[in-house]
Amino acid sequence: MLFSRRHRVSPLRRAREFVWPRSGVRRAGTYLAHRVRRLPGTPYSIAAGLACGAAVSFTPFMGLHFLLGALLALAMRGNIVASAIGTATGNPWTFPLIWSWIYTFGNFLLGASATRHLPAELTLSFVFERPLHVLYPMVVGSVPSAVTAWIVVFAPCYVAIARYRAHRRNRLRKRARPAVARRLDSRAAEGEG
Repeated sequence: MLFSRRHRVSPLRRAREFVWPRSGVRRAGTYLAHRVRRLPGTPYSIAAGLACGAAVSFTPFMGLHFLLGALLALAMRGNIVASAIGTATGNPWTFPLIWSWIYTFGNFLLGASATRHLPAELTLSFVFERPLHVLYPMVVGSVPSAVTAWIVVFAPCYVAIARYRAHRRNRLRKRARPAVARRLDSRAAEGEG
């Protein structure tokens, strides 16, 4: 095959590279940032999409994060692709912290912080046998946490994307002919970025 690998990658190595990219976490993050800035749409739609994806990562509904992020992005006129990227907030490193936080915070909000303790070995059978014991506090704790995550992600992303687009537009205007510069200015006025 023309574009296939020379040596097949084992499923174990593929899983390891998913958790820890071969190129490094920093480079993967930089690549993601470049992809986000180049997404089509207004700075609002991209930032809202990212924020929606990050917000749904603070819910206990693992497996539904992409769908929930897309639905929330649609409701807020956000970019659906950006919402999928924003769900990367929930990953193997952050899920244990997120779930611990929303469970503890939910118990605090319910006034049951001292009365509800999880067993030393939490199993899926325990969760399915006593869903209100585990999932209800997580859902209660996830609502204010998701709203906070949305605000914390939206504001800096909106500013960063708007600045990037303005900088890129100015750089292109300096290199462009006058007719093209006028077209760039008219696009900026329409909000296309």
